[in-house]
Amino acid sequence: QQISWTPLLVLGYLFYLLLGAMVFQLLEKQAETHFRDQFQLEKLKFLQNYTCLDRQALEQFVQVLMEAWEKGVNPEGNSTNPSNWDFSSSFFFAGTVVTTIGYGNLSPSTVAGQIFCVFYALFGVPLNLAFLNQLGKALNAHLLTLERWVQKPGRAQVQYQFTILAIFLTTGTLLFLVFPPLVFSYVEGWSYGEGFYFTFITLSTIGFGDYVVGTNPNKHYISVYRSLTAIWIVFGLAWLALVFNVGADLMERYLQLKWHKSDLSLAEGDTTKLEDEPEQPRIHIPS
Repeated sequence: QQISWTPLLVLGYLFYLLLGAMVFQLLEKQAETHFRDQFQLEKLKFLQNYTCLDRQALEQFVQVLMEAWEKGVNPEGNSTNPSNWDFSSSFFFAGTVVTTIGYGNLSPSTVAGQIFCVFYALFGVPLNLAFLNQLGKALNAHLLTLERWVQKPGRAQVQYQFTILAIFLTTGTLLFLVFPPLVFSYVEGWSYGEGFYFTFITLSTIGFGDYVVGTNPNKHYISVYRSLTAIWIVFGLAWLALVFNVGADLMERYLQLKWHKSDLSLAEGDTTKLEDEPEQPRIHIPS
């Protein structure tokens, strides 16, 4: 009888979440406390330097800054900052909606814009999934073509399949995870680690919003910068989705194979035991 591996997968999933919670708490809680204390200290220094202000006025001004940030207005700089709703930025925002990235640094502030966003996502998310599905099929077709090209007589099937997978992973990693952070580091002024972090968080549709391209008011971006980034995101999503699907498929096959081998071992053990035991004579006991 085949043993179901679903309970083990559920337990492993819960354990992974608990492990992540403990590690994040260990790494981030102390830093958060430090930043909070530092911010309170800066507010006290500000009040000491500008005695004409009281704490209530400062708190109100901080609230204004927070509301401006929530509305997508960068408090840094002045009124000449580029608009968040020019065509290039709007195109980028539309891409984050249908791809469900949702950075959170920008959102519609008008009721009409919010209602339109709901219906736009309602039809756009399925459209995006269908588009990514077709894009994935096209990538699979190219992989099959590459597989036929690589396959040679006498070569083991597993060997050339592994070769195709290695080429697919290596090429995609270079195009979508290794080279883009170099561009973002140059344009945005980030470190390579920050650019790589932004790249993966974006393509995985996690989209925290702590790093977003084209939002620094002190930099002058070309008009199509965000639009080109949106196009890169679409193709990167299709590639990373295939990688995640392959990883999930391999994990499921591994679990199923593990339990299947366990079942076979049990069955072989029972068979061996029966074979080792001498056949008992069948004695008929009359009633």
